[in-house]
Amino acid sequence: MKKSIIAFVALGTLAGAAHAQSSVTLFGIIDEGVDMITNNKGGHVYQAAGSVMQGDRWGLTGSEDLGGGMKAVFMLENGFNINSGALSQNGLMFGRQAWVGLATQYGTVTLGRQYDSIFDYTAPFAGGQLGAGVYGAHPGDLDNSNIDYHDNNTIKYASPTFSGFKFGGTYSLGGTPGSIGTNQIWSLGAAYNQGPLGLGVAYLNARNPGTSMFSTAASSLPETLMTPIYSGFMSANTFQVIDFGGSYTFGPATLGVTYTNAKFMNLGSNPMPTGAKGPASGYATGSTATFNDVQVNFLYRITPALRLLVASDYVERNSLTEKNGQAVDNGKYLQYNASLDYSLSKRTDVYVMALYQRALGDDSTGGPAVAAITDTTAISSNGNQFVGRIGIRHKF
Repeated sequence: MKKSIIAFVALGTLAGAAHAQSSVTLFGIIDEGVDMITNNKGGHVYQAAGSVMQGDRWGLTGSEDLGGGMKAVFMLENGFNINSGALSQNGLMFGRQAWVGLATQYGTVTLGRQYDSIFDYTAPFAGGQLGAGVYGAHPGDLDNSNIDYHDNNTIKYASPTFSGFKFGGTYSLGGTPGSIGTNQIWSLGAAYNQGPLGLGVAYLNARNPGTSMFSTAASSLPETLMTPIYSGFMSANTFQVIDFGGSYTFGPATLGVTYTNAKFMNLGSNPMPTGAKGPASGYATGSTATFNDVQVNFLYRITPALRLLVASDYVERNSLTEKNGQAVDNGKYLQYNASLDYSLSKRTDVYVMALYQRALGDDSTGGPAVAAITDTTAISSNGNQFVGRIGIRHKF
């Protein structure tokens, strides 16, 4: 009898433990390399730099089984500078992601600092995410596919996957008393991946983008380093992005295409944030700066351990007029990049990459456009710039 009681209690304890099963995982990425960058103040720069192929980070993610098919989930993800030990994302402890939520068979809802729908549904088709790294992102990361800008105070929904199809959206509360729309950011997206075909579409809308999206708190970069490709448009009332991506895999090769239409709308509606430089008189009130970006990329798996990526990107922005009537010519950016990545193991790889950018016309400051490869502090002194890099990445 006593043995039966002991067995019953033991089974009940095990059942309770199984019901409340939880897990926590520590993870991270360390990416480091040596760069050679041309045309910085008329000379070449040789530097050690991290967070290029992927951002240096460590984090904790986990879940708890709540029963009935429901789980509590969370993510805390820190970004850091491997060469100085400093925090990235402008000194935020968990500047990459920090969220908690619930996951069920009907989808997942999370709340906190998160990525938008462009990163979730269309960025996987862009060269920057396929092996070109942040340097190979669309010029200026103008569609945020490389997540240079993060969304605070965000509610996100992500659907389950139905026969390769999934969808979701985000809404970031602006937190402005008496005005629901001020500083709000929202996005929607969907993707389909089945067999060799992949497709994605996403939309993003940010009100008062100079404060809500491109501010110090949201940015991966200090405001003083915001790219001249669009830093002069921070007086816009609304920033809008429509993004498409697709790929097709045949054998060891994958051909991908992305198209982005990005608009800084109703310029002159807000004060320019500190560090953002535009024309002295500002742009004509109510005008819109429109960027169209097309990228074609090609990924080839030479062996299971060796991958080659090549990509070509073209961006064009419309011409504009300053308040004083001065014309600002349209801007064009051509970018070509290639990378070769060799896996030493499942967690460690070495790579080489090269990228060239040419700028034509005028940039957002109203002056002649200069090459400005994404996330490099070495802004070119003219319309041409080349970056070569040798790097190593370790994941844990």
